Amino acid sequence: MSVICFGEVLWDVLPNEKKIGGAPLNVALRLNSLNVNSTIISKVGNDHYGERLIEYLSENGQNHIIQKDKEHETGIVDVQIDRAGNASYTIKFPSAWDYIEYTPNLKNKVSRADYFIYGSLVNRNKESRKTLFKLLEVANYKVLDVNLRKPHYDMATLVDLMSYADFIKLNRDELEEVCNYLKGDTTTSVTEMLRLISEYTQTDHICVTQGACGVTLYHQGDFYHNTGFLVKVKDTVGAGDSFLAGYVSQLIQRKRPNMALDFACALAGLVASKAGANSTVLQEEINDLLWQG
Repeated sequence: MSVICFGEVLWDVLPNEKKIGGAPLNVALRLNSLNVNSTIISKVGNDHYGERLIEYLSENGQNHIIQKDKEHETGIVDVQIDRAGNASYTIKFPSAWDYIEYTPNLKNKVSRADYFIYGSLVNRNKESRKTLFKLLEVANYKVLDVNLRKPHYDMATLVDLMSYADFIKLNRDELEEVCNYLKGDTTTSVTEMLRLISEYTQTDHICVTQGACGVTLYHQGDFYHNTGFLVKVKDTVGAGDSFLAGYVSQLIQRKRPNMALDFACALAGLVASKAGANSTVLQEEINDLLWQG
């Protein structure tokens, strides 16, 4: 099966180094490492950062459709890591990935792919947003990765994006913000909030990550929970992206929801225990962690 990831590609500028990133690209790279045929669709500037990023994708065997922009620079994000390993982000606007153009080739690629993964951040500018909504019309199984970074989102657009999705991933803060927008009330339980979103969006497959409290999954009326795995956190950059890639890889293999959830949580935990979003994680490491859990 094949997966298309659509959205931002950029450079994460950390305190001591620069690393290639962007949630959709992190997901594509992790899927690639799990032997899933993935392609990233995005745009870079006609600059050194853009050239190096494309070289990196080719060097790592990552399929890509990367447009080039002569007017806007390749995306950059300033990343700060606190003592607990949690990341905060300052995202440059505008960037080349804000201007992804719709083409017949993109339509053809997306319509032929089995899964289409898209994020919310890429909607901050009308050009890429227009392209995304056109592609959603021809996509097959649609996966939304909610990624709310102030001030780069609009709640009405987000709810619209959620209504297209077959599967939605978001974190606890995002879950509460969406429910507050829909109903003005976040005092209910996580399960009730998930039911609320399912009702509004007509999506019966939703996952909420809750940091140290684990992950709760809603699937066709049933709830599943994983409390997480005990790891020493180095940084959380890309852990959520690896969780999503891990979960989708298990969907492709038709694994049961609880098994898919366990695998994704183990993978995300191992990524959090290493430096950076795209660190190497071996299948043996995942198996060992699952066995210990």
